[in-house]
Amino acid sequence: MLAKRTNGIPAYRRIQGAIRKVIEAGELRPGDLVASERELAKIHNVSLMTARHALASLETEGVVERRRGVGTFIATPKIHFNKLMSYTEQMGSRSLTAGSKILFARVIDNEEEATARLALAPRSRVLKLERLRHGAGQPFALETCYLSAGQFSGLQSAQLHKESLFSTLERDYDVELAYSDEEVDATTADPRTAELLGVPKRDALLRIRQVIYSTKGVVILYVLGLYRSDRHNLVIRRYR
Repeated sequence: MLAKRTNGIPAYRRIQGAIRKVIEAGELRPGDLVASERELAKIHNVSLMTARHALASLETEGVVERRRGVGTFIATPKIHFNKLMSYTEQMGSRSLTAGSKILFARVIDNEEEATARLALAPRSRVLKLERLRHGAGQPFALETCYLSAGQFSGLQSAQLHKESLFSTLERDYDVELAYSDEEVDATTADPRTAELLGVPKRDALLRIRQVIYSTKGVVILYVLGLYRSDRHNLVIRRYR
């Protein structure tokens, strides 16, 4: 059986698109079993080789993972440390649409750690932005961002429930982000965080603190992220 094209789209791409669509709709979640190569070949009326190629490409992209003798499963999102990416970009790299619910967006002056991380004077006014981050309709992370209120006046009025904060800063404030210093450790979910992320109280979480700099070497952003450990893997590439 030959692989067929529809409207110029290769058959294996159609299979990938179908799988991504059900992931986006929340019908398949990390850890769920994907149809086998034979099932996909039958469903899409293509050769076994074409179905195998579709899954192999998705595995290379990190969308699925294949376990020998068991089957193919939806992979958990991976956090890549070799590139500074926003949460929106991270989800986009997995063919998932990032969603956000803004829990808090207000200018405050009583966050000593935030002002210190931002290299501001104590009691400086900072914008605190807390968002519950989603992917495929499921809660993935609780992120709290801090920025200088003076430098980013009006930012709390931006459409940050559906737009990337990185993109907004670059587009509306002419800021070019360059690199970040990060601290990664483990913590446990307090009652509020557990409820928001849909995990048991005191469940293990991945905690990442980021101090993000511009190309001019100026601190722009401090981010405290709490990530569900069952939905994130760390992928670190080291060079020698």
